[in-house]
Amino acid sequence: MRFIAALWRLAIAGFCFVGTYEAWSKPQYWVYFTFQTGLVLGVVMLWAGAATLLKGIQPPAWLKGCVTLYAVVTALVAFLLMPPDDPAYVPQVIGIMTNTMLHKIGPIMAVIDFVLFDPHRRFRWHYMLSWLIYFPVYLTFVLIRAALWPNSGPAAGGNPYPYAFIDLKVLGWQGFGVSCGKLALAFVALAFAVWLLDRALPKKVLLG
Repeated sequence: MRFIAALWRLAIAGFCFVGTYEAWSKPQYWVYFTFQTGLVLGVVMLWAGAATLLKGIQPPAWLKGCVTLYAVVTALVAFLLMPPDDPAYVPQVIGIMTNTMLHKIGPIMAVIDFVLFDPHRRFRWHYMLSWLIYFPVYLTFVLIRAALWPNSGPAAGGNPYPYAFIDLKVLGWQGFGVSCGKLALAFVALAFAVWLLDRALPKKVLLG
C-alpha cells in the first residue's frame, strides 16, 4: 500500500506540474489563484510521494492541511464559478486539457489522498486561521499588480484582474469588498470543514 500511496502522490504532482506549464511561457498566468496553489500542491505532493517511497520525513501536518484546503477551493471554483474550458484554446496532454488536470483532477486526487493516506487528528484548532493568511495576501498582490501594470492581462483586453468576482474595475470598491467578504466567509467555512473532517476520521491511516 505504501507504493500505491507514493505513486498516487507523484501522479498528483505530475498533474499539477503539467497543468501549470503554460505559466512558464506566459508569466501573467501566475496571477491566477489556481496556478499559484496548483504549483504549491505539486511541490508538496512531490515531497510527500518521495517521502512515502523512501520512508523519509513527510510534509508537516499544517502544510498538508493547507494545500488540502486550497485544493478544495480550487475544485469548487472550477465546478461552480468558472465557465467550461474550450478545447480549441486549452492545451491537451494525453487527451486531457491541462486546465482540467490543474483545476479538477489534481485537487480531487489531493482530497482523496488526505482522506485515505494521511494520519488524522493532527490539526490544532488555530490551523484553521493560519491557513487563511494566503487569501488576503493574494488579494493584495492582485490589487498592487493591477495598479502598477493596468494592462498586463491575463484577462481579455489586457485586464489585470484574473477573475470577474474580484475585478475592481467592474465591481468598484463597494462591490469588490462585498465579493471579498463572501469569499472570506466561504474560506472560513471550508477551513472549518477540513479541520472537522480531520477530527472525524480515525487517527490511523485508513489505507497503509
